[in-house]
Parts: sequence; structure tokens; C-alpha cells
Amino acid sequence: MNDRISSSLQAPRFRTLLLTGFAILSLLLAAGGLYATMLYAVGQRKHEIGIRVALGADSAAVLSLVVRQGMKLTVVGIAIGLAATLVTSHVLDNFLFGVESTDPATLAAISVVLTAVALLACYLPARRAARIDPMVALRGE
Repeated sequence: MNDRISSSLQAPRFRTLLLTGFAILSLLLAAGGLYATMLYAVGQRKHEIGIRVALGADSAAVLSLVVRQGMKLTVVGIAIGLAATLVTSHVLDNFLFGVESTDPATLAAISVVLTAVALLACYLPARRAARIDPMVALRGE
């Protein structure tokens, strides 16, 4: 009987494992994309940040400026993603067992995880921006 139950659950387990792998991969790709975008934005604004530091902005202000910019992108992305999830939730109903596709706790948990990953992806370039030497930033054009 155990073999029969085990073999009957093999296909759903494989699909769940496959979807989990794709979800983790997409999370890593999103984090890498946001990190690269923020790193590029910091590079483009290097002279502006150098001027801000030269005029007296401390590292916390620069860090806050860059993280705020990245988190604006994140909030917009999460809002669009939640709206798309609510519109297309009927597609996921076949893959979910014991939970609805529009479960508020699940959507909230996913939003928190995405926000935490995005905060980390924004923090690393922001820390780099906070260490910009104003003389180097202003001299190198």
C-alpha cells in the first residue's frame, strides 16, 4: 500500500519541486536584475553623489537616497505583480492543494520575501555609493 501511495504522489511532487525551482530561480534573477539596475544608477549618478558628499551629506543620507530609489521600483513591481496574480489566479488553481491561489497570507508572505530580497539588492549598491570619495567623483569626468 505504501508503494502505491508513493507512486501516486510522484507526479505532483515532481511538479511542486519543478515549480519551486523555477520560483527560486526567478527570485534570484529578479534580485540580480535589481542589483544591476541600482549599480548602474549609482554609476550614472556618481558625480551627483560626489557633489552631495562634498556639500556635507553624510553616508546615511546617501544610503537612504539610493535605497529609497530602489524600493520605489520594488513597490511598483509588487503592486503590478499582485494585480496580475489576482487576475490570473484561476490558472494556478490546478497546481495548488489545500490553499487558494488568492490566499492573503501567502500573498503577504511572498510580498515580504520579495521586499526583503529587494532591500538587500538595493543596500549593496547604496553602500558602495555611500563610500564614494567626492574628489575622485568630481575629478573623473
